[in-house]
Amino acid sequence: MDSLEKTTNRSEQKSSRKFLKSLIQKQPQELLLVIGTGVSAAVAPGIPALCSWRSCLEAVLEAAEQLEVLHPGDVAEFRRKVMKDRDLLVVAHDLIRKMSPRTGDTKPNFFQDCLMEIFDNLEQHIQDPLVLQSILSLMERGTMVLTTNYDNLLEIFGQQQNKPMESLDLKDKTKVLQWARGHIRYGVLHIHGLYTDPCGMVLDPSGYKDVTQDPEVMVRPPAVALLVFLGTLVAAVWEVLQSLYRRKSFLFVGCGETLRDQIFQALFLYSVPNKADLEHYMVVLKESEDHFFKHQADMLLFGIKVVSYGACFDHFPGYMRDLATQICKQWNPDAERVDSTTLLGNACQDCAKRKLEENGIEVSKQLRQSDDTGAS
Repeated sequence: MDSLEKTTNRSEQKSSRKFLKSLIQKQPQELLLVIGTGVSAAVAPGIPALCSWRSCLEAVLEAAEQLEVLHPGDVAEFRRKVMKDRDLLVVAHDLIRKMSPRTGDTKPNFFQDCLMEIFDNLEQHIQDPLVLQSILSLMERGTMVLTTNYDNLLEIFGQQQNKPMESLDLKDKTKVLQWARGHIRYGVLHIHGLYTDPCGMVLDPSGYKDVTQDPEVMVRPPAVALLVFLGTLVAAVWEVLQSLYRRKSFLFVGCGETLRDQIFQALFLYSVPNKADLEHYMVVLKESEDHFFKHQADMLLFGIKVVSYGACFDHFPGYMRDLATQICKQWNPDAERVDSTTLLGNACQDCAKRKLEENGIEVSKQLRQSDDTGAS
């Protein structure tokens, strides 16, 4: 074999897509997808507001200017912040407060009107549904979906495929609990709410600083203090969401700012103990090798394995299709049966085993009884 042929073979092997075995060997129902703006950007590239937090804020400011719901001086000031500030989520919070009543109430507010303006007729802007189809195939097999996005592109596409899609937010305790227990297969939890009804949780972060500076609550983790102050989540919802992060493997796709999002941090990152013992995944664009490998090392501290879909955003849809195909191959319908020994109906078998042991039940005995029943 000459050197040219060897080089060609090495090139072909390098170009063939590789996936972490620990990820693709999971059952779909063991995963919880966290989808960010990258998913929306791949599906509807014609709407700049879907591409990133920066693009969304720029579009909101343009809509605010056109609708005349924000003073021109404020528009100019926020445009300067959007261009210069690194922490865009803080800028977003400040902008939302500026467009809300001076009393600090979250409703009525003009932010909702601006979102409705820029996300009008979303269904007409779906150009490449490949990523949505991949996500939907995982949902069909038990994967849960949570998003920080305001748009409902996934629900629109699912409804077009005759799936009973349902948009959920944190204000509906009953629905959130049903979703978390695996009872709403086609439910999508929007932790910021939808563009038609932004969740009050993200609309009033002003109390966060006040609470974390209060001596009586500083003994609590900041995330817990935030939730206590906002009074949005009751104990039952909090506990079941915490359980999800411990029991499921979260798969972050299209997420850039998600891990810096105060709401996500409050629900999962800061308040879950022993994060490094968990096994979550994040799919990212590898723009720079140095940045990528540093990010990879940093995220392991949170129990998150970072993998790349390539050096070009155009590779993202194909990667998601292939990844979903690999995971769907592992699907075992029997593993989806609701197990009363677990908190969550779709919890993985290892979790069920641990729960049995926690309850003092010998797993080996349970397995023997199962075998005896099957043989009879």
